[in-house]
Amino acid sequence: MSPAKDSGADRSRSAHAKRRLRTLPHAWQFRRCYDSGKKLVAKHAVIFIHQAETRDGVRVGVVASRKVGGAVKRNRAKRLLRQASRRIASRWIDRHIWVVLVAKASIIEAGAVEIEDDIERALVAGDELD
Repeated sequence: MSPAKDSGADRSRSAHAKRRLRTLPHAWQFRRCYDSGKKLVAKHAVIFIHQAETRDGVRVGVVASRKVGGAVKRNRAKRLLRQASRRIASRWIDRHIWVVLVAKASIIEAGAVEIEDDIERALVAGDELD
């Protein structure tokens, strides 16, 4: 038998696993972030950060209310916030925190790079990112 070769499908799955964020699946986790977390306000989002009780790494929740717009605009806003959080979460490797990103209406006119920079500036100003 020949040795097993690394197929392209395996590599793409492993790359996808590295990019994938762990989410906050329960409403009580969002509520805990809102009630006892640190609140940071950026131009395009409001960020809530709560120290997790368990050692489960970074978990992210994304919210876009109807104030942002219709379903298409809300989905775009959530997609942009998830993209920004994926890039920033890689800098929180050793932390155990829950993060909730709440979209503001201004996010619709902003680009992905602008949103990422905006969130990063707010995190640096709040001493949550180096």
